Amino acid sequence: MPFPSGVAVAALSGLVAAAATALLTASVRRRTGRCRVAQLLLVVAAVTATAGLLVGLAVGVGDTGHRGHESDGHSGWAAVVAVGAVLSGLAFCLWLLRLPGTAITARSTLRLALDGLVIAAALWFVGWVLLSEPTRLLGAATPTACPAILLATVSTALTAGLGLIVVLRAAPRRRLALFAAGTTAVTLGGLGIAAGLCQGEGPLVLVGAAGLAAGLAAVAVTVHGADSPGQVEIDPTRRDGEYAVVPMVAMATSAMYHLAQDGRFDALGIVAGSVEGFALVARQYLTLNDLRGYAGRLAEREAHFRELAHTDPLTGLANRRGFLGELHARAQEGVPHVLISLDLDGFKIVNDMRGHDVGDAVLAEVGRRLRTGLRADDVAARLGGDEFAVLVLGGSAEATPVAQRLLDVLGQPYVQPDGPVFLSVSIGVAGRTDQVDVQLLLRHADLALRYAKQQGKNRIERYDVAYDRLLRRRTTVEHEMRGAIGRGELRLAFQPVASLPSVRPVGAEALLRWHHPELGQVRPDEFIPLAEESGMIAKLGAWVLDQACLQLSRWLADGHDVWVSVNVSPRELHAPEYVVQVAEALRAHRVPPQRLVLEVTEHAVATDLDELIRRLTALRRTGVRIALDDFGAGYSSLGQLRRLPIDILKIDHSLVAEHEPVRPVDRDGPAFAPMVDIVMRLGHQLGLEVIAEGVTNPTELAAVVAAGCRFGQGALFGWGVPAEHLEAMLEAATSPGARPVNDRVPAPRADQSRPDQGERRSGGVGEPGSTRSVNQHVGSVDSSREMRQA
Repeated sequence: MPFPSGVAVAALSGLVAAAATALLTASVRRRTGRCRVAQLLLVVAAVTATAGLLVGLAVGVGDTGHRGHESDGHSGWAAVVAVGAVLSGLAFCLWLLRLPGTAITARSTLRLALDGLVIAAALWFVGWVLLSEPTRLLGAATPTACPAILLATVSTALTAGLGLIVVLRAAPRRRLALFAAGTTAVTLGGLGIAAGLCQGEGPLVLVGAAGLAAGLAAVAVTVHGADSPGQVEIDPTRRDGEYAVVPMVAMATSAMYHLAQDGRFDALGIVAGSVEGFALVARQYLTLNDLRGYAGRLAEREAHFRELAHTDPLTGLANRRGFLGELHARAQEGVPHVLISLDLDGFKIVNDMRGHDVGDAVLAEVGRRLRTGLRADDVAARLGGDEFAVLVLGGSAEATPVAQRLLDVLGQPYVQPDGPVFLSVSIGVAGRTDQVDVQLLLRHADLALRYAKQQGKNRIERYDVAYDRLLRRRTTVEHEMRGAIGRGELRLAFQPVASLPSVRPVGAEALLRWHHPELGQVRPDEFIPLAEESGMIAKLGAWVLDQACLQLSRWLADGHDVWVSVNVSPRELHAPEYVVQVAEALRAHRVPPQRLVLEVTEHAVATDLDELIRRLTALRRTGVRIALDDFGAGYSSLGQLRRLPIDILKIDHSLVAEHEPVRPVDRDGPAFAPMVDIVMRLGHQLGLEVIAEGVTNPTELAAVVAAGCRFGQGALFGWGVPAEHLEAMLEAATSPGARPVNDRVPAPRADQSRPDQGERRSGGVGEPGSTRSVNQHVGSVDSSREMRQA
């Protein structure tokens, strides 16, 4: 044998190919599902390629040195080897098309295959130009064309083209590049074996066998231990121009070169060019369709997200942005419209007591009722929280029945698994103004809604221009109130508390007054609620407490035996530092604690009775006395009255001002007020002193005196007056001509009988016969009484 090393090369190639095939076959057992099927494709490709290698080696190794004399006898075997190369190449291509990311859809797989075909056609065409006449790059070594060689070149070009396109789109690129190089080497080795058999070239067969074996080894090493060498990224919007332009430039350049060398294009060249053109057209057609579909999906998603941006996800109604867009559109069109603003009354309690899940279910039901309760052209929206709005096309005549229907529909019970929820709704209505101003319309509707809330809720209110004045006034008052103390605009007025029946002043209630240089006299019923809402009430109360103690200390220093009461708001009372604040005010002004009375309104009892009792008990430990104000107009019961640590009951004016006093039936005596008499008896049984409020005329005075009331307060004894005026009243009451010299107001004593109607315990309030000290709970101002007394 002229080439003794040929046998060794052949044997080594066969062993390497067989080992690679065995390695790929063994790895099939470790795969499951889709990976197992893909691995079977590699095994088929490896077995086919190895079979072609063995056939080629068996037939062609002995033909070394004898060119062409047995070519006709080996062309059949060359065709067998070429078919094996084609089959292995197709199997490799199918495996590449099954990589992660490629087979997402059939269109994406076809698109990748067309990309590979475009490059394959260009490679084949360039190779044909270089190897055919007149170039004949290999010269005399150029193999004579035969069907086997032609078939093998097509397989090689396809494998190389698809491998190249996959590598360009793959990650990680290194492993896939090794795999693509291996598959290309396998098909190229098959081409070498087929060409060697066709031409009777034994060395070419050996070279092809070595290349085929090396390619199989590279493939086996690449995929061993991994499900796939990498993942392909399919994106029709990226780098398509490169894949189309570069192959076309290569083909055009080679064609021009071929023509410049006086070459001619035969059927094979024309077929290759046609395949390239059709592949490019099909590829771009698919890309265009993909881009159209992508644009359509993008438009759908844009519309979807636009709808989401203008829709409330919980109720399905328009949100604030979408509703404002509708308002602006109607305003620009000049269409008559009315805005209805709605707010659920007490919805926060539903969230707090029943949970946010129930609250969300209620809001969703509100949305459903709004959709079903409106006309087709009307627009409903959830502006946020429990605030809704409705845009009604037309004038007030169309909006009024809509608002009334919504008031009825939304006020119906909301059925929930753990029991129905009962809510009402407040509604504000505002019509379109002459100005095209959406924000102004929203403001008007909001003002009307706020007014509906202030008027008792569960009602409909139409916007009125007076609401603007009220809002401006409210805003101004709240702003100016914050600096009223620093500017010295506040003062205290003192309304006397008189001993009955002598009508001698023995105490006073401190009332807060505010005189603004521009606003004038601001009524307490106007600024006190604002102070409570804005958090200013604690600051005002501290100032009232300090000034009242200061004035009381002066009166005591001047020898007046008097006590002073101040009102305490619930917010102050529940503040942990209030007890310390009271004790500090008493200490700073050296006021005996029993001379200070803290008044708490009966309405405060309805908030948290246990907490109220703890606070009042802590205050009584300082020595001050506690009065329950406005008794009979609030919520306290007899059971609560027994538990409250109080010293004084102040009878509300509504009980004092009865229509007609009643005369006793079984005995002689003056007419008396029966409700006052009942409270008097109750108070004395509980060891409390009683003060009758709102005594405005002699008839009421006679009635409360006849009922046994020892202290009175009201217009008959004097309105709230400056401190110096009350001091003059105290001076007049204690003058030698007014009463006996020794008739001074003693400090509270242990026990004392009443001078009339037999013996009853009397918790005196700084008057002869007083037995108890007084109590607290009206920190700074009582707004309801201030309204009557301003």
